Amino acid sequence: MTTMALHRKSRSYSPEGFFEAEAKGLLWLKEAENAGGPRVVNVDSWGTDYLDIERISPASATPDAAYAFGRALAHMHDFGSGSVVYGQAPSGYDGQCYFGPLQDPVVMDRGSWDDAATYYAEGRLIPMVSLGISRGLLTRADLSLTEEVCAALPELMGAAAADKAARVHGDLWSGNVMWTRTGVNGASLEQSEAVLIDPAAHGGHREEDLSMLSLFGMSFMSDILRGYQSVHPLKKGFEERRTLWQLYPIAGHCVFFGGGYVSQYRSMCRDLLARL
Repeated sequence: MTTMALHRKSRSYSPEGFFEAEAKGLLWLKEAENAGGPRVVNVDSWGTDYLDIERISPASATPDAAYAFGRALAHMHDFGSGSVVYGQAPSGYDGQCYFGPLQDPVVMDRGSWDDAATYYAEGRLIPMVSLGISRGLLTRADLSLTEEVCAALPELMGAAAADKAARVHGDLWSGNVMWTRTGVNGASLEQSEAVLIDPAAHGGHREEDLSMLSLFGMSFMSDILRGYQSVHPLKKGFEERRTLWQLYPIAGHCVFFGGGYVSQYRSMCRDLLARL
């Protein structure tokens, strides 16, 4: 019987497999912990309409903790990279994968793509924009604009297009990185430690996670990047590619919320195309 304090996520009539997908994603990411990966929240149990996870006592981030997190994130991305393929679901899970908020998660396409550009076009951008059209929030013109970006992906990705698929969190905005000074055994830690929660885990490109971290602001982002680079340096030009990888979450925000995200998405696409 577990003795850890628990936090329950629940939603009546949740999509089929929603909480199992999250649980299996957490467990998949957690496999990297012993290889230097970041701490991932412990999973207790799940059902059709709930997920019970470890309750985390929050603390503040520090530059040193952010640097350590960056190093750990690189180790997680690299863990088992030779066997990870673009678009795959977490091991041990064969149902639908999801992306988005608890109240409105959408299906995240899974599959097996051979390269980053095809995966990002066919598995992420086109499906999300098409969903936005079906909801009346995006238009056929937005799809045409997206298709122009997709056609240019090999050039826009540059050297990063050749990166092997990584074990990614998939929804790594700042709110899904908790900081704590309480260890897994309840003991106090000397400094804050990052704990990952709420993933949309899959085989993807490592720059997806890093770009999303900075999308809505992240404490000590420069320290995170320094730590990451010390383990697995990014291909030249990452700063210019952030907008590219941020297209998918912003397209998702168009689908979830509409409003100003629609004009932001269009502006991002045009900015990318203007670089060609």
